[in-house]
Amino acid sequence: MRVIAARSIVAGLIAVAGCSSALVSSPNADAGGDTSVGTFSACPPAGSDCAIMPLGDSITDGFGTPGGYRIELFRTALMAGQHITFVGRNVNGPATVTDGSTTTPFPQRHEGYSGYTIDPAGGRQGISPLVDGALTTFHPQIILLQIGTNDIDLNLDVANAPARLGALLDTITTDAPDALLVVARITPLNYDAGNARVEAYNDAMPALVRPRESAGKHILLVDMYSPFVADPSFKTSLLADQWHPNPAGYAVMAGVWYQAIQSFLR
Repeated sequence: MRVIAARSIVAGLIAVAGCSSALVSSPNADAGGDTSVGTFSACPPAGSDCAIMPLGDSITDGFGTPGGYRIELFRTALMAGQHITFVGRNVNGPATVTDGSTTTPFPQRHEGYSGYTIDPAGGRQGISPLVDGALTTFHPQIILLQIGTNDIDLNLDVANAPARLGALLDTITTDAPDALLVVARITPLNYDAGNARVEAYNDAMPALVRPRESAGKHILLVDMYSPFVADPSFKTSLLADQWHPNPAGYAVMAGVWYQAIQSFLR
């Protein structure tokens, strides 16, 4: 199983259309073990956009920085001469993104839902009932999934959160068997008690991904947590509030996602 993480963050300030300056991250892969996606071609041939569905909660939505990690992920692909677009029912983010001297319309669509949990619980709505419709409507070729922050923060059925996530992984891989599913260990909260629960949830994910990968599912696990906590001041340098990254944090996320999918892009 491949677990991809950002081990080093190369910082540089650039202008982001529609939001404040952001740190650009350049992660190094930490890949180990075999993976069923080694020869898998998720995206269409060169010249066609690869349809990417960002799926999750308000962090996917980009709360506080409309567009969130999607801005720098799109810009990074542009700079590499790769063709991507984002798909989903929701819309936000800047109108354009600038890559050097070139300004390109930003694909604003996504499947990020503020306040949502994995499943409906504790009076919160969950993303699991929405997945069937999203996948059959948009037919993504890559799915970027980060979910569970609200479950963990609110302490909602935390003991069963990994099992509930596993059921969601099965729904996605059944509905979209030809897509690449990239699952993220979630980003940290800004308080230690919450992060103890985050770490337990994150540590359960390899056991969810490994058997599905071994069964031939196109699935990867990435680590969003470690690049944040590697910075001793992450609670102020990379987080905007109790839950959400700031522009620098969203850029770190973009780097981790890109490291995972770059070899599939055309």
